[in-house]
Amino acid sequence: MKVLDEAKNLAPPRRVHTVMELLAPFEWCASLLTRQKLSGLPRGQKQPVMLAPGYMTDEWSMRPLKRFLTSLNYQAFDWGLGRNRGQVDKYIAHMAEHIRHCQQSYDIVQPFTLIGWSLGGVISREVARLYPDLVQEVITLGSPISGGPKYTALANRYASRETIDLDEFEKEVLSRNRKGISQPVTAIYSKTDGIVGWQAARDIYNTQARNIEVKATHLALGVNTSVWQIIAKILAEKPHEKPKTPTLTLE
Repeated sequence: MKVLDEAKNLAPPRRVHTVMELLAPFEWCASLLTRQKLSGLPRGQKQPVMLAPGYMTDEWSMRPLKRFLTSLNYQAFDWGLGRNRGQVDKYIAHMAEHIRHCQQSYDIVQPFTLIGWSLGGVISREVARLYPDLVQEVITLGSPISGGPKYTALANRYASRETIDLDEFEKEVLSRNRKGISQPVTAIYSKTDGIVGWQAARDIYNTQARNIEVKATHLALGVNTSVWQIIAKILAEKPHEKPKTPTLTLE
């Protein structure tokens, strides 16, 4: 099976790329010099978008992206859960409830597009999988889609903190992915990601998924100009332009 063949190639990030994550602050600064490339991007029509931060970060890490999407006339919302401490199952239910709260509070009838950075993308995918009526689409940024934390630079630290077995957790992640996601899915990844192995950040489970490569450190994916361009173009797509290939359900 193609999925299992690709799963054999999963690996943690290279050490040299992990060290290069120290350059992320410079990448943040450099991104300011390329913002002129964002002019002329298609604008939204107040469609709702919710942003989920990565492991051990909070809404402030998503604030530049939120301001950008607001400038393009989208209704951009924080995920409402503060710092992401890795409590995935708890956050899935709470994020779904927060979407409902925002729909009611702001008189929104459309489902939300979810954009998640790193672990925030994993949580966003599960919300889409379990609450399909609430989610229009999912975009992930360097998210450990395969293997959970096993193929990340933080694997051992996370396993110790959460007292989990990485191999058993990988099996649980595969089990979750046996049920396909019905919505359009885009996984944005970088081969120079020093936190999440790039192979694990690609969606190999859903045949309608788009995997788009960019050049960035993991810690700068959320402010990368190319990433913002991709997000803007995806959000502006008409429904008939979205990939609609049936999702793959593993046997």
